Amino acid sequence: MSLKVERIEVRDVRFPTSKEGHGSDAMHTDPDYSCAYVIVHVLDKPELKGYGLTFTLGRGTEIVVQALRTLSPLVVGEDLKKIWNNFATFWRKLTSESQLRWIGPEKGVMHLAVAAIVNALWDLWARYENKPLWKLLVDLAPEKLVSTIDFRYITDVITPAECIQMLKEKKSETEFQREAEMKSTGFLAYTTQVGWLGYSDETVESLCKDFIKKGFTSFKVKVGQNLSEDKKRCKLVRDAIGPERNLMIDANQRWDVEEAIDWVTQLKEFKPLWIEEPTSPDDVLGHSTIAKALRPLGIGVATGEMCQNRVIFKQLFQAEAISFCQIDSCRLGGINEILSVYFMAKKFGSKYNLYKSS
Repeated sequence: MSLKVERIEVRDVRFPTSKEGHGSDAMHTDPDYSCAYVIVHVLDKPELKGYGLTFTLGRGTEIVVQALRTLSPLVVGEDLKKIWNNFATFWRKLTSESQLRWIGPEKGVMHLAVAAIVNALWDLWARYENKPLWKLLVDLAPEKLVSTIDFRYITDVITPAECIQMLKEKKSETEFQREAEMKSTGFLAYTTQVGWLGYSDETVESLCKDFIKKGFTSFKVKVGQNLSEDKKRCKLVRDAIGPERNLMIDANQRWDVEEAIDWVTQLKEFKPLWIEEPTSPDDVLGHSTIAKALRPLGIGVATGEMCQNRVIFKQLFQAEAISFCQIDSCRLGGINEILSVYFMAKKFGSKYNLYKSS
């Protein structure tokens, strides 16, 4: 029995987070956390739907919504089982439509829209199988999982055969242990909630105490507007969380390369685990220069939230530009492209953490 996409519902959802400084950083001082939200409806099965979104900061959400509506005819009427059985081909159909790719390709607004649709299709697949998405992924045979990835542009560093071998080795080693951990404790997370630039010192200190009580061991602070204020804020958080917990700092692409090195060096006394997005997300060699300069200080470089596709990640790995790979499922083209970055991160030995993941 076939499952056909009846229609794609798109919603523009916004929250006035700028009113109280929630989400504020050195580059995005007044964000209204929002999303272009997608619901995939299945023909003759009103109870079965797939949900996806792409993250925005308020203004501009309407542009992503229009991109989603423009892409929708490529999905409506398609047989879902055929999509899932040949997902890499369908992913390429969305990202390489001969006219729409001109306003990408595989980046920007169009890729944000692709992510929302693709993640909704994965969510629908998981719901159809009556599993959470992570369980669907780990239950797929290695060959099947790898078949969902479009390897174009990355076979010079990773191949399908390598990925299949990685999965088979991992499955035989620790599959049951890792699944038990997922069910009992889930993913380890850090909090940025203590570190928004728009918060008062009193709010930051109070939030640190609250999140320590909740069991958090890693705390991230926004930096990059004013060095003296950064020193004050980092000291406040470090004193509140103690020396045994992780402190990370995030500049949200604020600096030039040398400026980043100088600025972070002056924050070394607070022992940050990493500096996140120190410069332009497209500057692979700049990140490499920063990483090389900070490595002797024990400070890693993290980036990826604004990394637009697997090719940029490939180059970041090749240039030894990052120690922490930050994958954003609303910036990359959904789960399919995320998987390609996972495999590259594994091969290059980079640690990774997730943003706004499905």
